[in-house]
Amino acid sequence: MESRAEQPAPGRDWRDTVRDGADLALVGILTVLAAAPVLTAGAAVGTASAAVHDWLGTGSWPTARRTLSRFGRGLLPGLPVTLLGLGGVGLLATNLAVLATGRVPGGAVGLTVTIMVAAVLLGYAAAIVVEVGRTGGTGWRSAASRAARACLDHPATAAALAGTVVVAVLLGVLVTPVAVPILAGYALAAVHAVARRRPVTRAELS
Repeated sequence: MESRAEQPAPGRDWRDTVRDGADLALVGILTVLAAAPVLTAGAAVGTASAAVHDWLGTGSWPTARRTLSRFGRGLLPGLPVTLLGLGGVGLLATNLAVLATGRVPGGAVGLTVTIMVAAVLLGYAAAIVVEVGRTGGTGWRSAASRAARACLDHPATAAALAGTVVVAVLLGVLVTPVAVPILAGYALAAVHAVARRRPVTRAELS
C-alpha cells in the first residue's frame, strides 16, 4: 500500500490541511498529557509514534482501542527508556549550563562540542522513536540497535533528523508554553516524514 506521502491527493484543499493540522495538534496534546506522570513518557511517545506511522502509511488513524492497547503494552518496556532519557537530558543540561556560565576553563570550545554532541544524540533519539513507531510502539532495544546501524550507514539521515529535532527544540523555546504540546505533534510527524524521504531502515511493520 502506498504511503500517504506517495499517494496523489486529488481534490485536497485548505480544509484537508486544516484537518491534518488539527489531528497532529491533538496527537501532541494527548501525548503530553499521557506523559505527564513522567514514568509513562516512553509509552506515550511510542504509542504516538505508532499512530503517526499508521496515519502516514494508510491515511487513517488507529482506533482508540488499538491505541490504548499499545499504550498499555508499552508501559513497562518504556519505563527504562524514560529513566535513561531523563538522565541523559539532565546530564546534557547540566553540562550546557556550566559551560555557558563560564564556570570551567575552555568554556566556548566545550560548549560548542557539547551542543554538537547533543544534536547528534537528538538525531539518534528521533531515529529510535521512528523505529519504535514502525513496530507498533514497542521494541525499544531492537529499535535502538537498528537506528544506530542506520545512522552510521547513512549519516545524511542522522543529520536530517538531528536538524529537524533541533529546529523543533528551538521553536519550543521561542513559543508560548501552551503551544509546546501542539508543537510536539508536528515534530513527531516531521521526523517520520524525514525518515520516509531518507529511510532509517527498511520498513519493519509489526
